[in-house]
Amino acid sequence: MSGIALALATLAAMLVAVALRVPIAVAMGLAGVGGTWVVLGSPAAPMAQMKTLAYDTFANPGLALVPLFLLMGQIATRTGMSAALFAAAADFVGHRRGGMAMASVGACAGFGAICGSSLATASTMGQVALPEMRKRGYADDLATGVLAAGGTLGILIPPSVILVIYAILAEQNVVKMFAAALIPGLIAVAGYLVTVAFYVRLRPGAGPAAERVPWSARWRRLAATWPVIAIFGLTIGGLVGDWNWARAGTQALFTPNEAAAFGVTATTLYGWAAGRLTRESLRASFLETAQVSAMIFAILLGAELFKGFLALTRAPDLLAEWVLAQGYLPVVVLVAILLVYLVMGCVMDSLSMILLTIPIFLPVVEALDFGLTPEEAAIWFGVLVLIVVEVGLITPPVGMNLFIIAGVARDVSLARTWAGVLPFIGSDILRVGLLVAFPGLTLWLAAAI
Repeated sequence: MSGIALALATLAAMLVAVALRVPIAVAMGLAGVGGTWVVLGSPAAPMAQMKTLAYDTFANPGLALVPLFLLMGQIATRTGMSAALFAAAADFVGHRRGGMAMASVGACAGFGAICGSSLATASTMGQVALPEMRKRGYADDLATGVLAAGGTLGILIPPSVILVIYAILAEQNVVKMFAAALIPGLIAVAGYLVTVAFYVRLRPGAGPAAERVPWSARWRRLAATWPVIAIFGLTIGGLVGDWNWARAGTQALFTPNEAAAFGVTATTLYGWAAGRLTRESLRASFLETAQVSAMIFAILLGAELFKGFLALTRAPDLLAEWVLAQGYLPVVVLVAILLVYLVMGCVMDSLSMILLTIPIFLPVVEALDFGLTPEEAAIWFGVLVLIVVEVGLITPPVGMNLFIIAGVARDVSLARTWAGVLPFIGSDILRVGLLVAFPGLTLWLAAAI
């Protein structure tokens, strides 16, 4: 059996196992071990690999970012930062039609900047913003749809746990990945705001205007958001900013791990000072972080086993060579790959999808001639994949953000939430097209690092 045929058969068997509810980490690990056994003809080789693979995988210092950013998000969720962000945004734009929905988008972006998790952003903002929108007579489909879509900003606007995982998997600089995601994240916010504006223009009753708030009250609300602005500014600004004023050249204030540690410390201190973080909530934050980190690390180990098997079969390299031999336009191949992600996003969670497919698709993208260096192609492709993965978070049947919002708004049918999120999916697809056509939007800030 050829390398590609064996890889395809193993991949099919693994997907069947996932469909039968075998945990993705177990399915990928067994596929990697079994495939390596078949290629080398002996069970001794994969068993010998297991002796050192776990240590080699988890000894990567970059992985310390994962539990640190997760813990930062958990603590931020419990310290009321989301409520302050929403209140400030609502005071500034709530008097416009659809203003509360626009405020939800802005608050999701701000909270995602200190949380790094889509699910936490959707859940927290759903509890804060949904009651306010419904109190003001917003249509259920708009109110739930904008929160489900806004939650996806948590995995794009840095810091993002999935960006960290992609950077490690693709062997790219984490700081450059964060910088590359910033402009696409701001474009996402702008796209969602425009979508809300069009939505309420077509259906004026879906998002009635609230009362205008005096400017003095607006500035007081805005001042209350200073902890979020300070934590995000110092955490991300300390990573990518030039703090060396004495001489030319960029000198970051923090390494990535130091930035994550600072973010956790600052968020914790704010929670204690504000009286919103108790020993019980801090303990719950640590336990939740440990559980999610263990899940992510288990999937990472399974992915490394599967990646090693793919390397033995040379399937990614052979696939890249075959694609090049067909003479397809690079953009056609890229669009086809992104369409595969859109389809997979309907049935798989985002992290598993990235860990499973990046070892297969990234060599193909790097081999195509987009006029970019391999590093630029990897960074650009990573941001595009992350955006398409966002769409999977709001697409049935898996669409986790839909279920999160459905859990908050139990009296709203999932079908209405899905109808409300459709316009935002359209905005996401337009954004992907824009970033495919103009890679510089993604690479401009990363090139300055």
